[in-house]
Amino acid sequence: MSENLKDNYISIDEAAEYLGIKTVTLRNWIKKDEHIPAHKIGKLWKFKRSELDEWVNSGKSAL
Repeated sequence: MSENLKDNYISIDEAAEYLGIKTVTLRNWIKKDEHIPAHKIGKLWKFKRSELDEWVNSGKSAL
């Protein structure tokens, strides 16, 4: 995957699949934890894979 494609915004469904969790779980995490790298664009939550990778690697996802 090229670097440009890797950093495009993905949907909440794609982000949940990328993380290996259910969409409902990711929605709950967003509600409870402001440290998740989620961006609200209009009514939709969007994510960048690179930010999700940094979040997981930082250990913040384990809190």
